[in-house]
Order: sequence, then structure tokens, then C-alpha cells
Amino acid sequence: MVGLEFFYSMFLGTFATISKATSKTYNLSSEELANKNVQVLFKNQGICNGLLYYIIFFIMLYITIVELYGSIPSGNKPIVFKQAGLAILTIILLFVFH
Repeated sequence: MVGLEFFYSMFLGTFATISKATSKTYNLSSEELANKNVQVLFKNQGICNGLLYYIIFFIMLYITIVELYGSIPSGNKPIVFKQAGLAILTIILLFVFH
């Protein structure tokens, strides 16, 4: 969910800078959002949020791979879902809502 929040913030700041959703989310008027300096700041913040989204994705992928690596040779395959279940769920949610 945190990754999705970062992605949504990236979308608002980078692509929908002067939208009604951005205005409502950040409690700024359309005039304030139309200011070029504000747009630059929003776009920079959007890029940072997008980077955090992808960092979360790769950390969850890393956790899943590590758990697979540890569970397959041990013969305890169900342990993957116990130890990497949330990471796998996060990856799925990131793809569904991306």
C-alpha cells in the first residue's frame, strides 16, 4: 500500500500537476498549481516518489527470491508463502494498480 501511495503521489506531481485531484489532495488552488515554480517542485517530488515506488518493488522482489532460494533446496516449499507472502502480495498489488 505504501508503494501505491508513492506511485499515486508521483502521478499527481509529475503528470497531473494542475488537475482537480492534485488540487484537492494537496489543498492548493488551481492558480497556485499553475505557478511554474510550484510545477517544477511538484515534478521533482513526483520523480522522488516514483523512485521510492520502484525501490519498494525491487526490495519485495529480492525478499521473494531469497525465500525461494532458501526453501527449494530445503524441500520446505510452503515456507515461501509464510516468509515472503507479504512481499509476493505487494508485488501483485504493485502490478495490478500500476
